Amino acid sequence: MSTTTSETSEPDGSSSVAASAPAASGRPGAEATPRAPVIRNESTVEIPVHLLFRDDIGPTALTLPPGASVISRRKGTGEQPRVEGRGAPTPAPASASAPGPVRSPRPAVPADPGLAERPGPVLPGWCAVGVGAGALAVGAAVVWWTGAVPPPVAVLLGLPLRPYDGIALGTWAVLAALVILVLFAFGGLARGRVGYAWVLSLFGDYRGTVRRSGLVWVSPMLLRRRVDVRLRHWRSEPMPAVDARGVALQVVVLVVWRIRDTARAMLAVEDHVQYLREQVEAAMARVLSQLPADAFHDTAPTLRDAESVGDALTRMLSAEAAPVGIDVFSVQPTRIEYAPEVAAAMRRRRVAALDAQHRDSVLSSVVDAVDDTVTRLTSRGLVELDDYERKVLVKDLTVAFYTGRGEGS
Repeated sequence: MSTTTSETSEPDGSSSVAASAPAASGRPGAEATPRAPVIRNESTVEIPVHLLFRDDIGPTALTLPPGASVISRRKGTGEQPRVEGRGAPTPAPASASAPGPVRSPRPAVPADPGLAERPGPVLPGWCAVGVGAGALAVGAAVVWWTGAVPPPVAVLLGLPLRPYDGIALGTWAVLAALVILVLFAFGGLARGRVGYAWVLSLFGDYRGTVRRSGLVWVSPMLLRRRVDVRLRHWRSEPMPAVDARGVALQVVVLVVWRIRDTARAMLAVEDHVQYLREQVEAAMARVLSQLPADAFHDTAPTLRDAESVGDALTRMLSAEAAPVGIDVFSVQPTRIEYAPEVAAAMRRRRVAALDAQHRDSVLSSVVDAVDDTVTRLTSRGLVELDDYERKVLVKDLTVAFYTGRGEGS
């Protein structure tokens, strides 16, 4: 029986010899010789998928063992990025198969420091009702005192009759002031609702925000703009995008958000809802372009990892929406599919990749079975084969096993 040796070159220039031997020798009671590793003195580590979406790639992006450095994966091999166990830490070299280029962090959108939500001037509604009712009572008393109440009305109300000598100019001024007070008191009454707020402004100047519910009084001179401060969600329409390979996609996302600062949401931007939707499209274009939609022939990270993609979208959109007073709690892709013009071609490619993987796994199992069968026959002394007979036996067993596996699958 022959033993085959192979020499493999190490990254540091050394070489290692790997010996392939049968699992058991022909002598009874002999122990199996373990196979020597082909590559020695090398350790690998998987990089989490969420780190691939970081814009600020720095020393804190990945914690490495002492004296280790990152080696990028080779293109087309499907291997994961690894850490070299020798030498001082060095930056990872650029690779054409990397998910995206290393970029410096983009500065956040600046926010107006002088524009922030603060409580607005508001009073309980019962105060305004009391003031208005009192002004009405005083006005009615003044009218009765001047004798301007018609006799039938006075008799009906049980009031004593007063002689009417006309209304003086001062009395008219008092009545006008009372009418203005009544209008001012009742005109400022409003009903606050749970989940809504008013942004108050006077001649274009921000005066505060009212978040109280129930009957309240707000000055009628202030302009009131109602804003929804409840937890809201928005399911987008299918939006176009491209992956890292430039393949056209259609993506649907679900955004859960809420207004935190009503002053910035209503005054710092023209339309905060439209602003949020456009930022969703921008963030989606940045995140989805860093990974391919599918990895047909390797196990590299893809956009099918919805949790990592959603986390990256949430972080990015939260940073963009914070300056306008919007809190983004979740951005989750509910559907990532190919665009109609490329869907059929990508579907055929996916089926071909799955078929190739199936054939490769079947062939690997068949080769292992043939190797095990021939090794057992020869090691136990059941048959003695020369090279030609061994080749014929391997060929026949391979055809028989592969045909049986094909029919069984």
